[in-house]
Amino acid sequence: MGKSRKNRVRPNRADPIAKPVKPPSDPELAALRESRILPVVKDLQSPDIKSRTAAAGAIANIVQDTKCRKLLLREQIVPIVLTETLTDNSIDSRAAGWEILKVLVQEEESDFCIHLYRLDILTAIEHAAKALNETLASTEPPFAKLTKGQQRIVWDMSHSLLVLLSSLALARDEILEAIVANQNIVRFLFRIVATEAVPQAAFEETLSCLMTLSEDNLPLGQAITDDQETRCYDKLLELVAAGGPRSVFVCGVLHNVFASLQWLDHSPGKDGACDAMLVSTLSKALEQPPPSNKANGQADNWAQMMQVALEIVASIGTDLQTALEKGNRPQPGSASKDEEWNGFEEAEKDDDAMDVDEGSGDDKDDDEEEEEAEEDDEEESDSDDSEFDEADLEKVTGIDSEDDNEDDLDDLPTLRELINKAIPQLIRLTNITVDDDNSMAIQGHAISALNNIAWTISCIDFSGGENANIWKAWAPAGKRIWQRTISPILEADSADLQLATQVTSLAWAVARSLNGTTPLSKNEHRKFMSLYQVSKAQQQNTITSDVNDQNKDQQTQEDPFQGLGVKCIGVLGALARDPAPIDINREVGVFLMTLLGSAGEPGVAPADIIQGLNEVFDIYGDEEYTCDAEVFWKNGFFNHLEELQPKVKAVAKGINKRAFEELRIKADEALINLGRFVQYKKKHAPKVKEATK
Repeated sequence: MGKSRKNRVRPNRADPIAKPVKPPSDPELAALRESRILPVVKDLQSPDIKSRTAAAGAIANIVQDTKCRKLLLREQIVPIVLTETLTDNSIDSRAAGWEILKVLVQEEESDFCIHLYRLDILTAIEHAAKALNETLASTEPPFAKLTKGQQRIVWDMSHSLLVLLSSLALARDEILEAIVANQNIVRFLFRIVATEAVPQAAFEETLSCLMTLSEDNLPLGQAITDDQETRCYDKLLELVAAGGPRSVFVCGVLHNVFASLQWLDHSPGKDGACDAMLVSTLSKALEQPPPSNKANGQADNWAQMMQVALEIVASIGTDLQTALEKGNRPQPGSASKDEEWNGFEEAEKDDDAMDVDEGSGDDKDDDEEEEEAEEDDEEESDSDDSEFDEADLEKVTGIDSEDDNEDDLDDLPTLRELINKAIPQLIRLTNITVDDDNSMAIQGHAISALNNIAWTISCIDFSGGENANIWKAWAPAGKRIWQRTISPILEADSADLQLATQVTSLAWAVARSLNGTTPLSKNEHRKFMSLYQVSKAQQQNTITSDVNDQNKDQQTQEDPFQGLGVKCIGVLGALARDPAPIDINREVGVFLMTLLGSAGEPGVAPADIIQGLNEVFDIYGDEEYTCDAEVFWKNGFFNHLEELQPKVKAVAKGINKRAFEELRIKADEALINLGRFVQYKKKHAPKVKEATK
C-alpha cells in the first residue's frame, strides 16, 4: 500500500482584485515615491497604533504638496483612509484621516467630491458628526472641562467635516439634498452654532456651510426655525443683534432662510423677521475701516468679511424683486430682472391701435384681461397687419409721474433700509483706492451690489402715482450713484474692460430707473459710444480666419446679450428717452441708426443689432414725445428703418437656430417688430409743416 503524500504548503494567494501600482516613469517621482510615499503608506497600515498615528499625521502634512498628493492618490490612499484610518482606535489617527480628506477636497476638482460621495463618505461623516455632537452636548464631563488638547482635536475634526460638507454640497444638488436629509449632520451644525467659545475658523466654516446648504432650501429653513433642541434660530438672531464679524456670516444664513420661507416685507415671519433687519447690520459692517496693521492676516480677514457682506447685500437687492411682485399692493410694471420687453405682438385690435408683446401677461389685471378677451372675440377676423395700441406702448415707455405722494416706504422696509443705509456705504466702497487684489475685489462687489439694486428698481413702472413714494425715495439715490460712482469711473478712463463692463451694466440700470432724468455731465454719453467701439474692436479680434464658421463670433461668450457692446447700446437708449434733451436724443439716435445700418457687416454682432432696434422702438414709440417730430422725422430715421428690413432679415436667417436658439428667437421677434413699427409710424406720420416747424 502506497504512502499518503502530504499536501504541498503553498503561500496565501495574492488579492486577485487588487492591481499592483506601477511606479511612475519620471525618475524624480519614482525616487520621491520610494523615499517618502511608500514608507508612510506602509506605516499607515501597520499593526502598531503609534506607527499608524504617526503615519497619518505625516500624510496630513505632505498631502498639500502637489507631487506627493498625486503619488498618494496613485497608492490608493483614499480607500485606505476610508476603510482603516477613520475607524482607527486612536482619535489622533481619525483626526489626521479627516485632515487628509479635507486637504484633498480643497486641492482637487469637484469630481473628486462626487467620487467620495459614491464611496459613501456621508456615512462616515454622519458617524463622526454624531460622536462630536454628543461630545459637545455632554454634561458628564462638560465639554468646557476637557483638556485643551482634547478640545483642539474636537475642533480640528469639526473643521475638517465642515469643509468636506461644504465642498460636497457644492459639487452636486443630489449630494446637498442627501446632506440636508441627514438629521445627525444637521444637528451637528446646529450644535456648533449654539455652542459658546467656538474657534473663529470653525464657526465661520459652520456658517459658510449653512449658507451653502440653506440657499433655496425650504426643508432646512424650516428645520432651523423649528429647532427646539439647540434653539439655533434664536442664537442666530442674537448674533445678528450683537454685530461684529460673525454677524455678517449669520446674515447670509438668515437671508437664505427668509427667502426660502417667503418671509418678505409684506409677509414677515416671527417678530416681523425679514431682510430689513439684516441690512442695518450689514451696513454697519461695511462701515468698518481696513486694519492699520496688515500683518497676521488681518487685512485678508477684513477683506473676506467685506466681500461676504457685499455679496449678501447684492443677493438681498435681487430678491427684493420678489417682495415687490408679491406685496399686498401690486406693483404696475413689475417684472423680473431678466424679463425684457419682447417687442410688438400681433394685435387683434382696430386699425389705429398699437399692441405690445408683454410675454406671459402676468402683470395685467383681471379687468384688462376681460376687455382684451372681448376685443379678441369681436375682431377675430383682423389680419396680421393690424396696428398697435398707443396706450399699451406707454406702459412700456412710460415716464415717471409728477404726482406728489406723501407715502413713505414703511410698507417696504427692506427697500427703505437699502436706500437709506446700504447705498451710501456701497457708493463709498466703489471709490476706494485700488492698490491690491483685496481692494479691487471689494470695489467690484460693491458695484455688483448697486447693480442688483438698481436693476430691481428699474423694473418698477413709475408712470402711475401708486409708486410715487418709491420714486421719491429712489430718484435722489439713483442720481447720487451716477454722480459719485459711475461718473468718476468713466472719467478715470480705465483700460480694465471688466470694470468697464460692470460700470456700464450699472449705468444702464440707473438710467432706466431715472427715466430720462439722469444727471449727465457734458458729453458723458459719448463715453459709452467710445466704449462700444472698444467692445467692437475686441470682438473683431476674437474672430478666427475660419470663414466656414459663420457663427464663430457668437461663440465667444455664452450669453451674447451680456456683452459690453449690448450694455453700451442699452445705456445710450435709456439716456435718450423722453424727457432727455433733444441734442442728446438726436446724437444717440444717429448713433443707433449708424449701428443698424451696419447690420450684417463683419464684426457687428447680431445681439447689438437686436438691442439697437429695441432701443429705437422705446425711444420713438410715442408720437407725443418731442423727439418724434424734432428728431425721428426731421433726421429721416423713418427712411433708414424702412430700408433696413432686408438687412435685419438676412441677419436673423444667418443665425444657427440649433446652436443659438434664444438669439434666433429674439432676432425673429425684432424683425417682426421692425415691420410693425415702420407700419405704425407710417400711419402716424406728422404733416410736413409740423415736421419742419
